[in-house]
Amino acid sequence: MSGLSNQNIEESDLLEGCIQGDRRMQQELYRRYASKMFGVCLRYAGNAEEAEDILQEGFIKVFRKIDSFRREGSFEGWVRRIFVNTAIEHFRRKTYLQPVTEREEETIEGNYLSVLDSLAEKDIIQLVQKLSPGYRTVFNMYVVEGYTHRQIADALGISEGTSKSQLSRAKTILQDLVRKHIDLQTGTRTS
Repeated sequence: MSGLSNQNIEESDLLEGCIQGDRRMQQELYRRYASKMFGVCLRYAGNAEEAEDILQEGFIKVFRKIDSFRREGSFEGWVRRIFVNTAIEHFRRKTYLQPVTEREEETIEGNYLSVLDSLAEKDIIQLVQKLSPGYRTVFNMYVVEGYTHRQIADALGISEGTSKSQLSRAKTILQDLVRKHIDLQTGTRTS
């Protein structure tokens, strides 16, 4: 059997093969989506090893649930939702959110995204991984996945206020981390 993948396999054939338990089709599905889904996992995980655990758990769920895909909308979007939900479940099993006071919630909103835009994706992932699990999860759900604070609160079993304060604190910490990262890159020192 060749180690090369077959890009010519239609998505519908790939789905049917996976539903039937065809190992070659499962390997092909893994090959097609592992890299992108690992990126999703990295954003939620504290390190690469944790991301690999989430990745494996996510693919197990994909293969178990693949027959429930209704073929409405994007298959990749369906796979991505499974991985985001797996990462959230992983977070909920391992950590608890720390309450943040309103004073800590105050943050400078304007600069943080423009500063993030100047960094490479791998640098951003590394900086986000430095956030505590609670901050990292809320940040990813809100900023990257587009969840509302109500949806985050429901998914994590917290209040909307806690979600907002976790996001605010995550942004503040990221601003500081980004400044330090840029200072290291440029050789300047901040006070």
